[in-house]
Amino acid sequence: MKLPDLLADLRLAWSAENHEELAAEAARKEWTHHQFLQRLMEGEWNRLHGNRVARHLKKARFPVVKALDQFDWNWPKKINRPQIQDLFRLGFLKDKGNVLFVGGVGLGKTHLATALAYEACQQDHSVLFTTAVDIVNTLAAAQATDRLQACLKRYTRPEVLLIDELGYLPIDKLGADLLFQVFSHRYERGSTIITTNKIFKKWADIFNGDVTITAAVLDRVLHHAEAVVIEGTSYRMRERKED
Repeated sequence: MKLPDLLADLRLAWSAENHEELAAEAARKEWTHHQFLQRLMEGEWNRLHGNRVARHLKKARFPVVKALDQFDWNWPKKINRPQIQDLFRLGFLKDKGNVLFVGGVGLGKTHLATALAYEACQQDHSVLFTTAVDIVNTLAAAQATDRLQACLKRYTRPEVLLIDELGYLPIDKLGADLLFQVFSHRYERGSTIITTNKIFKKWADIFNGDVTITAAVLDRVLHHAEAVVIEGTSYRMRERKED
């Protein structure tokens, strides 16, 4: 069997397409066999890694992809830039830790959270973007049809779950119970990134005034967690004034 056929049969697509050109380069530059093989396998790894990242991005369901270099650091009145930049090293993922972006509307919490989750995808981690209300609605519908446990896996399987807008809309007792189950199942099993407009002492407002559930959620969320507090006025309000 000829080499192109072998490479195709082994599904080494990058090698099949590039081996002749790479062999010619190896001859010109007098590479060793080891150097040639190294470059060939690097090409295959990059292809496979790119495919995995593409699958992660598709499954993440980002409404809009954001990157850290697009963020306007000059707008918030108070923001810890070194803290945020350090988070992008993704050290919190090793400890199954959480990250919380806390602040008022229009300060870039969702931008930073999405960019952080996007970086996790780039580093070959599974991610899901959702909102707190979407979780409640999805799980409530699943519970009504006896599919709750199966549906919970949607939120427990990803290595990173991004929950956007926690606290923006009121949640009833059922919703509070369902959200607690998500946090409980993910505790020390995966990382959760949260954006919220509520400081922690007001989280009982999120969970229907249930101080017991609130305490249980905070206990799980804040253990192995890093909170990023952002202060200032809405960036969108600035744009309106400029218009």
